[in-house]
Amino acid sequence: MMGSLVVQFLLCCLLIIVPCSAEPEYLYHICRNHTDYRPNSIYLANRKSLLSTLSSNATRNHGYYNSTAGGNSNEIVYGASLCQGDLVAKDCRDCVTAASEDIGNKCPNQTYGVIWYGECTVRYDRKNFFTSFGTGDDLLEVLLYNSGNVTDEAQFQPVFANTMNDLVTRASDGKPLNDQIIKGFAVETANLTSLQSLYALAQCMPDLPKRDCTRCLRGAISLLQTHNNSVGGRALAASCTVRYEMYPFFRDIAIAPPPSQGTSPTSPPRTTTPNTFNRPKGNGGDSSSKLVVPIVVPICVALAIFFIGYYCFIHRRKKIGSTLQEGTGNMKLCGDEISTVESLQFDLATIEAATNNFSPDNKIGAGGFGDVFKGVLANGQQIAVKRLSKGSGQGAKEFQNEVVLVAKLQHRNLVRLLGFCLQTDEKILIYEYIPNKSLDNFLFDPERQRQLDWSKRYKIIGGIARGLVYLHEDSRLRIIHRDLKASNILLDNDMNAKISDFGMARILGGEQTHGDTSRIVGTYGYMSPEYAMHGQFSSKSDVFSFGVLVLEIISGKKNNSFYESDPAEDLLSYAWRQWKNGTPLELMDPTLSDSYLTTEVIRCFQIGLLCVQEDVDARPSMPSVLTMLTSHSISVALPKQPPFYYHTKSGSQPSEGLISDQSTSKSVTISVDDVSITGVYAR
Repeated sequence: MMGSLVVQFLLCCLLIIVPCSAEPEYLYHICRNHTDYRPNSIYLANRKSLLSTLSSNATRNHGYYNSTAGGNSNEIVYGASLCQGDLVAKDCRDCVTAASEDIGNKCPNQTYGVIWYGECTVRYDRKNFFTSFGTGDDLLEVLLYNSGNVTDEAQFQPVFANTMNDLVTRASDGKPLNDQIIKGFAVETANLTSLQSLYALAQCMPDLPKRDCTRCLRGAISLLQTHNNSVGGRALAASCTVRYEMYPFFRDIAIAPPPSQGTSPTSPPRTTTPNTFNRPKGNGGDSSSKLVVPIVVPICVALAIFFIGYYCFIHRRKKIGSTLQEGTGNMKLCGDEISTVESLQFDLATIEAATNNFSPDNKIGAGGFGDVFKGVLANGQQIAVKRLSKGSGQGAKEFQNEVVLVAKLQHRNLVRLLGFCLQTDEKILIYEYIPNKSLDNFLFDPERQRQLDWSKRYKIIGGIARGLVYLHEDSRLRIIHRDLKASNILLDNDMNAKISDFGMARILGGEQTHGDTSRIVGTYGYMSPEYAMHGQFSSKSDVFSFGVLVLEIISGKKNNSFYESDPAEDLLSYAWRQWKNGTPLELMDPTLSDSYLTTEVIRCFQIGLLCVQEDVDARPSMPSVLTMLTSHSISVALPKQPPFYYHTKSGSQPSEGLISDQSTSKSVTISVDDVSITGVYAR
């Protein structure tokens, strides 16, 4: 009886220990060089054939396969798939199959595309990229990082730097990790403390020359270092990837120890963990038993102690009404993400101390639902504290909405949420501190706007576009911001744009592309006519707001700054008149002087007008906008007249669309009978 119980216990432990299979996880994609290929075109047929070939051959050569389709014709397509080096064959095949199908849908007409899943990459191009790196789309990089910070940055940084340097050397040395792992792949485990380790992985396309692999990895690591106080992150490039976490995210691999085992205070010894479940081959049943029992029993005992302790710990913690999922980088347990509100929660006393009890001297701004204060934590970290006003329209629903949204969003052009405080009657959000405050502080100030030359403005436009592409297409959610305006665009030290204030954002679930509401929230002058008049919103609502922002950035004027002119006009009307008169440069801010490129200004002007067209379908999507901004070989369509168009100062009605003669800079709420979506729907 006892023996049976022991066997059952061991079997249960094995079920706990053995990693569980999860669905392939989409991370990000990039499409370039849009064309007008028809669905039955030769190129798209070749691409479809190529992607099918990649899927069926994914597990060859230890998870790397490249091929072409189209022979020697002008419609030839080059493609490659690469699985994370530690993947078993089934997981590799599943990942590449999912990615190959997905990229065909996400890049319907583009001649270049790369898609990253959690454990594989698929790429295609009209150019041969198999053995080259360093130009064009090879340099594209994407950063994903965890919203949590390391507890001891001074201790973490040297370990991080040494680990990454070692990974570059080992991944680019041209040697396979072992007989089952393809070259260009390296993993590392470094001790941070006696209880915590740093886990890291680097991988190049295996046919890259050593020099190119090194350059690619160095570039990816440089991108990671922009947020290397995070507890986890990934840098994705077309030819390589780098990732680090505070938990073991790669599979146990039997790795020979490195040649040098020297240690130093700033370079802890590297540890390697063999796969404890690789049993010796043969028929020796006794040897298998001798191997399994000594290994499994201690692990089971440790797991039992851990889970009992964890259960007691959780039930002693203060319960929170809502739950957050931290997003990219979380460990998976049989497909369920570990979620923790506690890791993001700040104590009210900590916030009061950081802001000197919300001193007016620390106030740096005011949003639609409350004031924003600068604070300094006890460790010296600067923070921005958004304190919701007691009488604001944002209640628990909106507060939860913003926390859930921003905690899951990770992109260089979105503001970073550090945590929140929900205590007594206080609702507080804690963000990274952005020193240059918001775009409107520069753009509409006669003195400070001179600091924004054209190159900075063009960079800001591109940054806002990238942030919106992420919200609409590339994040794990489909999010409509609904209050995009100059005061909600923050600028960091390098004048990189970061979209902020998600209190009014809405999540679209599944395949939903639009929604409607009787609660109209946002800012007049930036709101699209279909939303302001009928409560209908979609990604094209944000596109409209983006178009207004582009015209403001070009002109240096608020959208309502032309009302006192004769004839009375708003910004859109004035911009349209200059476009029709063939004098687009008349719209440009005079302070720009000769710092601009005429073609770029006119192109942005035209894109801005395309975005503010009344016809929702005529407005481009944000991925199309980004393509038009970054690829000057793509033609831009001619815009149609925007809905805000006044002919005279005497008050004649606009020829079409919404009458918006009450444009202000404050957020407004028209009614309160709508229920906000606060749940999170994975796409």
